[in-house]
Amino acid sequence: MRQILRAAKSVIVNAAHRAGVLDAVRDSRWRQERLLILGYHGVSLEDEHEWDPELYMSPSTFESRLAALDRGGYRVLPLAEALAALDGSRLPPRSVVLTFDDGYFDFYVRVFPALKARDFPATVYLTTYYCEYNRPVFGPVCSYMLWKARHIGTLNVRPLTGEDQSFSLATAEGRRSVVRTLVIAAEREHLSAGEKDELAGRLAEHIGVDYAELRAKRILHLMNTEEVTELADQGVDFQLHTHRHRTPGDAESLRREIRDNRVRIERLTNQRALHLCYPSGLYDRAILPWLQSEQVESATTCDPGLVSSRSSRLLLPRFMDTQLVSAAKFEGWLSGAAAFLPHRRSYGEAGG
Repeated sequence: MRQILRAAKSVIVNAAHRAGVLDAVRDSRWRQERLLILGYHGVSLEDEHEWDPELYMSPSTFESRLAALDRGGYRVLPLAEALAALDGSRLPPRSVVLTFDDGYFDFYVRVFPALKARDFPATVYLTTYYCEYNRPVFGPVCSYMLWKARHIGTLNVRPLTGEDQSFSLATAEGRRSVVRTLVIAAEREHLSAGEKDELAGRLAEHIGVDYAELRAKRILHLMNTEEVTELADQGVDFQLHTHRHRTPGDAESLRREIRDNRVRIERLTNQRALHLCYPSGLYDRAILPWLQSEQVESATTCDPGLVSSRSSRLLLPRFMDTQLVSAAKFEGWLSGAAAFLPHRRSYGEAGG
């Protein structure tokens, strides 16, 4: 059903483009009073977009997105500047903000050079734990390695977790089950980051993946502290994504996550960290007063939409662009016309 709806929307957007509707909406007063915040995760170093096209985008697709921004005459603005302009009713026509979640290493080697070539500013919502402990992020790297080894058939996780359970690696659901089992085992055993990395290494050995090579390529690594400082010195805006990529449900734990994240970002970048992106796009309205008490000025969701002067600054909509988004749909969101089509929230409210 999702594929049918996606195809139907593509047909509608293509028809609107041919009829000149996209151009009319793009140049309307309605669009000028609204800001499009685009969200990305990663641009592949190798084949990550084939593993998870909702998380990673190919370099050629990303380049086509930047070309569309150029071709359409869109104004790419820094996040804080764009929000201030919106509040002051002085937003330039066709305004867009580019945001990148987590701070993966590919931003350093793939994304930043492409942005710099066009003089496009960007905000990186940086989660700092794996920035300091610079190893592959445990859950995603296990998923990636299992996808690489999907040809081997069935995997018994007993050598890894002590539990006699077998899963098919040929299916996405089977691979997800292995990752869930490993994550639960790591939490149950209270494994440290180093011990999780050792477990990932044992998984790699068990399924015939060269973990040393993967680490050397820095696939599914975050940028390290030196790289963050280097890019901050070149104008990249680094903002809050919590220290451990989680949104606790109690006030004190959430405040600690924000404070731990903020102190590291501000030390590395010499920038104020006042803007937040909800980890995994999940939020609860009950935490909004806690964010305000921590002087968080804005927070982006993964709920698709354009930002207007009436949008809550702590529940800002954002369109998450992925490898699966067609060029026509992307153009539809740039113009603003796609906002009038029915759409589902990408992640949404916790419990919602």
